[in-house]
Amino acid sequence: MTQEQLDAFSVLAERLANVAAPEVMVRFRTGLLAESKADSSPVTEADRAAEAALRALIEAEQPDHGIVGEEYGSDRADAEYVWVLDPIDGTKSFVTGKPTFGILVALLHRGRPVIGVIDHPALGDRWVGVAGRPTTFNGRPIATRPCAALDQAWMYATSPTMFRPGPEREAYGRLSGAVRQALYGCDCYAYGLLSCGTVDLVCEATLMPYDYLALVPVIEGAGGIITDWSGQPLGLEGDGTALAAGDRALHQAALARLKDES
Repeated sequence: MTQEQLDAFSVLAERLANVAAPEVMVRFRTGLLAESKADSSPVTEADRAAEAALRALIEAEQPDHGIVGEEYGSDRADAEYVWVLDPIDGTKSFVTGKPTFGILVALLHRGRPVIGVIDHPALGDRWVGVAGRPTTFNGRPIATRPCAALDQAWMYATSPTMFRPGPEREAYGRLSGAVRQALYGCDCYAYGLLSCGTVDLVCEATLMPYDYLALVPVIEGAGGIITDWSGQPLGLEGDGTALAAGDRALHQAALARLKDES
């Protein structure tokens, strides 16, 4: 990938967030009802309309690129360039009027996330991560903060119920019991806060690729790290776990606690 391509695709990524936002916001706090999908997760007319707008722009601008989206599945997922879309990350927040839901846009090049946008249209906040460049928050460069000790770390997860009973929930319990504070309910906003240096850890499970791939360039460009619970890079294939940290030593300590090695 050339720098010119990276520049052009990063502009397109922000344009994508721009076209999805009106489809979401015109329906926010309007009493829109949520349906239940086969996996019992909620979906609304806003999710579908936003993803349709995202796909239409990609197909018009880059018809050879692949698309993986939450609502309409995969198309050319083996292409050199693949866009991964979550039109509303945090649909439960959206339908209950909570403004922490976000629009997630990622671009993969040969399977590697190289561009990520976390956009929160109800709050007017946007994080943009581009491989090899500093992450920006509302246009200004940002960085994570140092925090090497678990007992000093502030950690987020969307919900304690996202961890499956058994080893997964037990592993999370070991980690949440070791940090300074374990907090809940931010959706993808928590990863943006980590990139800004106000949160130290985000630990989650039962995720899909469209939930986490946009986060990778954002967090890495701010100096942080995000992997699965085994410490492996995140991609289209995975076990649904994610551990993000602003400090690499903290990430290693958290991984050890999840694995019961500490």
